[in-house]
Amino acid sequence: MRRPVVLVLLLLVFVAISAVWWLPALGGALVHDDGPAKADVAVVLAGDPWGNRICRAAELVRQGFVPAVLVSGPEYYAGHESDAAIDFAVKHGYPAAWFIAVPNASLSTREEARDLLAELQRRHMRSFLLVTSDYHTARSARIYRTVARAMGGAPTMRVVAASDKYFSRDSWWKSRQGLKTAFMEWSKTIATAFGM
Repeated sequence: MRRPVVLVLLLLVFVAISAVWWLPALGGALVHDDGPAKADVAVVLAGDPWGNRICRAAELVRQGFVPAVLVSGPEYYAGHESDAAIDFAVKHGYPAAWFIAVPNASLSTREEARDLLAELQRRHMRSFLLVTSDYHTARSARIYRTVARAMGGAPTMRVVAASDKYFSRDSWWKSRQGLKTAFMEWSKTIATAFGM
C-alpha cells in the first residue's frame, strides 16, 4: 500500500519540478505568429476589450505592410464592436481612413471566419494579415484555413499576433486572469477539435 503512495508523491514532485518546461509549452502551443509581410489588407478579429488588436493592425498600416484594416464587428450594445474599436484607434492617434468596419452577427470565430472571408472575396483581395491576440492565433489560423477550404479557397493568409494585457506564453500561470485566459482558450481549442 505504501508503494503506490510513494509513486504518486514522486510523480507530483516530478510534475512540480518540470513545470518550468511544460507550463510555457502549454502557453506556446496557443500561439502561432507568422509575422507581418506585405498584403492587400489586415483583418482584425473581434473580442479584444483592451484595443491591442486594432492598434497592432494600425501599426501594420503605419509600417507599410498593408494599406487598410478590415475591422470585424459583431453586435455590441446598440451598435457593432467594429465602431467601438475604430473609435478607440482614432483616439489613440490613428487616422479613421485606415479602417473599414465590417459589421456582422457572428457569435464564434468560425462564424466570424465565414463572414470575413466572404467579405475578402467580395473585395477581390488576394492576401491578408489576420490580426488577433497571441493566445487566439493558433486556433484562429486553424479555423480560418478550415473555413477557407470549405469555401473552395480564400486569399493567402498570414497570422500576426497582438499582445494581450494578461496573457504571456512564458508566464500566463502567474496571474488569475492569465490562468482564466489560457483555460478558456484551451477549452475552445479542444471544443473546436471535436467540431463544436
